[in-house]
Amino acid sequence: MSLTADDAMAELYRREKPGLLRLAVLLLGDRAQAEDVVQDAFLNTHRKRAGLDPDTAAGYLRVAVVNGARTIHRRRRLTWRHHRTTSPDAPPADTDLLVAEEHREVLRAVRALPRRQREVLVLRYWSGLTEAEIADTLGVSKGTVKTSASRALATLARRLGDQP
Repeated sequence: MSLTADDAMAELYRREKPGLLRLAVLLLGDRAQAEDVVQDAFLNTHRKRAGLDPDTAAGYLRVAVVNGARTIHRRRRLTWRHHRTTSPDAPPADTDLLVAEEHREVLRAVRALPRRQREVLVLRYWSGLTEAEIADTLGVSKGTVKTSASRALATLARRLGDQP
């Protein structure tokens, strides 16, 4: 017995939501916004499900979440630039709940990285994607992924005092 389109979508949701939510939280630093981004990605996938290949749906969702996080960051920058009401250095209110004490310093250092470097590290080390999958997700070459990861790790080592 084959699954209906709705059953397949429900299974995709159960399987992919935890990892996508973790990805969004790490990129955004705010669980509520992360949940919104993931929900929007699934909603758009559901709308397009007739033309969506089940084998590529997870990748499509990952790209949608990364793009949604980028949109949130753009909005934050505009708000900060025009209204000066937000502080990019202020940690999100739920950081204490999301990350154990010993990881807070690392998380702050990762959030301070440039956008592409941050995205590459999160996709590689938290989501466990290969260089090719990261390149596909971000729409860049594998070389760009390698360079971004190398520079990000060097910057983190300097900031966290792990230089030999």
